[in-house]
Amino acid sequence: MDFDFELLLVVLTFATGIVWGIDALFFARHRQVSGAAEGEAERKEPLLVEYARFLFPVVLVVLVLRSFVAEPFRIPSGSMLPTLEVGDFILVNKFAYGIRLPVAHTRVVDLGTPQRGDVIVFRYPENPSVDYIKRVVGVPGDEIGYYNKVLYINGKPAEQTPLGPYEPAFPNIQRRRENLTGVQHDILVNEMVPARDFIIKVPPNRYFVMGDNRDNSRDSRYWGFVPDENLVGRAMLIWMNWQWGHWPKPGRIGTVIE
Repeated sequence: MDFDFELLLVVLTFATGIVWGIDALFFARHRQVSGAAEGEAERKEPLLVEYARFLFPVVLVVLVLRSFVAEPFRIPSGSMLPTLEVGDFILVNKFAYGIRLPVAHTRVVDLGTPQRGDVIVFRYPENPSVDYIKRVVGVPGDEIGYYNKVLYINGKPAEQTPLGPYEPAFPNIQRRRENLTGVQHDILVNEMVPARDFIIKVPPNRYFVMGDNRDNSRDSRYWGFVPDENLVGRAMLIWMNWQWGHWPKPGRIGTVIE
């Protein structure tokens, strides 16, 4: 079972707040009076209350920042190469597509919607406890086509500029710069993998997403659209890169995700 850190933060915030609040309302004054009657400055508060008083503001700040401002994620796979590498630690803007309540994920303030070219984090439709990251290539109302590994948006091809092999050891994996209706980013195409051609219409409140590593990504081509209610936020910055068994890559720190 996947660990729900957000739920844990909510439970801790309520639990510590309730313990601290009840003590402040009903018991702290009594301890002060009793201590004064016995010649003490104030009786020592119980250990549980002391921990609650210390933890409540800390957990509350973490919950607010993580739920409404920015949340860290780690990239576990190469499906977004060359934009994102395995071991990249990224920050995700949590309010880009509206403010949502933690745990319930209900949107309470509408601040915008994903646009073509956005790199988004979302709850995987087939298992919402798992977070995925992909690039939006189709928004509601778009007709998305894919022929010979070229994207077509409403009948117009997304221009691709060849940049040569991604790595000398793998000449069949080509790097290309794609212009996705004004948003330019690099993709990888494996010339040895057969094209998976299709054409599809994006329904309302749904998004079609693909990995930049086009022939090594499980995305909307396989499991369908991303519902609006599954959105988590927009990837905005790489703040660290480190993979077990490898040296960190300082050059990636501070990279803006485009």
